[in-house]
Amino acid sequence: MADLLSHVLVAYAAFTVASWQADWLTDEWIAVGTGGAAIPDLIKVEIVVGSGTIETVLGVPFDVSAVGTLGGVLLVAGAIALLFGERRYRAYCLLVAGGCSALVLDGMRKYADGRAGDWLYPVPWNPPSPNLYVSSDSTVLGVVLFVALVVVTLNRRVFGGSE
Repeated sequence: MADLLSHVLVAYAAFTVASWQADWLTDEWIAVGTGGAAIPDLIKVEIVVGSGTIETVLGVPFDVSAVGTLGGVLLVAGAIALLFGERRYRAYCLLVAGGCSALVLDGMRKYADGRAGDWLYPVPWNPPSPNLYVSSDSTVLGVVLFVALVVVTLNRRVFGGSE
């Protein structure tokens, strides 16, 4: 599965459906929430830049894998939300909601021991995983893409969303 793309598409579809009921949830805010779904995937930056390099730049111990947890989403979303000025609370809530949607999707993957990873950190509990799919399964991306296309079509034709 293309994790990042699936995370973003699920968040986009969920926020778009929610916008049908919430007038304040405009396209701009949907984009903010959808961007939040990418936060847990920031751990992939370690492929390009190792934790040691980031530690050197920051001057403190740092582990990139912590960003892919609930605590990491809360922290990164808070830092990003500061850029929104007076609307930072709404931005923070949408960023966290998007990030949590990605964490929930990650929690449904197959794990060898049947338990989800440490994605709930700082909560010291690894919940059992429903073992629904393997990360490399392209079927998941196909289903998510189909659902997103249905939501886009409904949004444009039935609910009069923007193009």
